[in-house]
Amino acid sequence: MATFGAIADDLTGATDVALALTSAGYRTAVVLGSDAPDGDGAADGADAVVVALKSRTMPAGEAVAASLDALARLRRAGCERFYLKYCSTFDSTPAGNIGPVAEAVLEALGETVTVVAPAFPANGRTVYRGHLFVGDEPLDESPMRHHPLTPMTDSNLLRLLAPQVSGGEDDVALVPWPTVARGDEAVREAIGRASRAGARFVVVDALTDEDLATLARATEDLRLLTGGSALAQGLRGPRALARTPVTLPGGPRVVLSGSASRTTQGQVRHALAAGGGRQLRPADLREDFEAAVSAAVSAALEAADAAPFVVYATASPEDVVDTADAPLIEEALAETAERLVAAGTRALLVAGGETSGAVVQRLGVGALALGPEIDPGVAWMRGRRDGEDIHLMLKSGNFGREDLFVRAWEGGL
Repeated sequence: MATFGAIADDLTGATDVALALTSAGYRTAVVLGSDAPDGDGAADGADAVVVALKSRTMPAGEAVAASLDALARLRRAGCERFYLKYCSTFDSTPAGNIGPVAEAVLEALGETVTVVAPAFPANGRTVYRGHLFVGDEPLDESPMRHHPLTPMTDSNLLRLLAPQVSGGEDDVALVPWPTVARGDEAVREAIGRASRAGARFVVVDALTDEDLATLARATEDLRLLTGGSALAQGLRGPRALARTPVTLPGGPRVVLSGSASRTTQGQVRHALAAGGGRQLRPADLREDFEAAVSAAVSAALEAADAAPFVVYATASPEDVVDTADAPLIEEALAETAERLVAAGTRALLVAGGETSGAVVQRLGVGALALGPEIDPGVAWMRGRRDGEDIHLMLKSGNFGREDLFVRAWEGGL
């Protein structure tokens, strides 16, 4: 029976935190929100269950309701400790959803304090004096400032969070890095002081993985943690685990990319130079959806199996899709995935959280088992569909090195 439950606000985030929990010693299963466990029998053999929602950009009330439903199901399945996973770039709007969901879950558990820890040093996300950095840039000077759905125009996590929780500025506090550098007990005492002063959400600085390990040890008595995935690596799971190597099936090496992030655009261009691809343009889909999807599927199936073939929405800032067209692109990529699998494809690399959710929901692959990590937060996973294995790599838009789309198929398995 699982004792640790995590709720992620998108599917790639669920994959990301599942990898971290596995590294920490938890046998971990990933399930879609609609498949969340509801009592014994779901995700058999798992120590931890990660529920993947699609709540990052939902209206706040809907995100809260979905998260509380997932929490209730995890509790009925036996989970006693919980983790809210959000993006390491703290993607949110002034109204939520990070604050409202964290507040609702904290209250549902009857707890008085939790921590806020989006840092992911391996991917360049660090927090100093409460400010979130993406590489060397403050969050509000990074490409996230121009995100089409959740533009991040401030790097100060306390200022970002305060309008989202009922207590405002009095509800948030900071544990600065000099305190973190003094170790577990200093962090534990600082969180306690903040709680006694009335704060329920304590932002904790972290510059390195060791800082996050310190925070994990300092918060062992908290029932709820919130953060990016890296904090989960410092938890103490019940066993030492080795991931089973993945043997990918033959066939075309198809990448489905709906992300418009700068990182993914570079990965698309690199893969196009190594192999081939086809762009899905909203205008073409509106004119003749069937013809555009059929052409992409045919081209992918005819591609040689020695190089990646990318079905993509964007490859440069000049062709970024309008937000109004995003659902159309997701639908097209999900339909493409469905047809590729129906034609015999058994491995797909999917880029983008929203796209990954749409693809997995369309394929109906159920619980996902983890393979080895290829890049920080990125791994092949195995699901089942109609009695057969389906291998999926579900990549957050901002994750992975430039050559990931090529390297994922060739090595590190």
